[in-house]
Amino acid sequence: MTQQIETSVRRTVTVAARRERAFDVFTAGFGTWWPKAHHIGAAELAAVTLEPRAGGRWFETGTDGVECDWGRVLAWEPPNRVVCSWQLQGDWRYDPDPAKGSEVEVRFIAEGPDRTRVEVEHRHFERHGAGAESVRTGVDNPDGWTHILELFVERADAA
Repeated sequence: MTQQIETSVRRTVTVAARRERAFDVFTAGFGTWWPKAHHIGAAELAAVTLEPRAGGRWFETGTDGVECDWGRVLAWEPPNRVVCSWQLQGDWRYDPDPAKGSEVEVRFIAEGPDRTRVEVEHRHFERHGAGAESVRTGVDNPDGWTHILELFVERADAA
């Protein structure tokens, strides 16, 4: 019998920024707000990069200069949305097979001239196989997307 995994984790926040600015802070400024403790490399986190194009890399760089992939940019539609593969498995190691990665879609919806609703959906956990539940619970907890988006809101509101 196959274990049923929740199909997605969703979080929504609102920032005091134009949609274009919110998109820019989330993507180009990713490394300015991502929590430094959330990394997979041996060294401390120096930077996180989300390359601005479909097919681009999503990766971290440690203070030792070593790069560790997290996934790929699947859709790049500024300032509306970005979709990335999450190829970190239940043991927080990268799997280069994109078929074994979940997806993170981030949508930016203008709610006024200087307010943007940001909707995050992390989905397709079943693609992680045996580690699916570990990945889902890792991102669906107070230190997961909830905390991560709190840091994004602080950065976007200050921008």
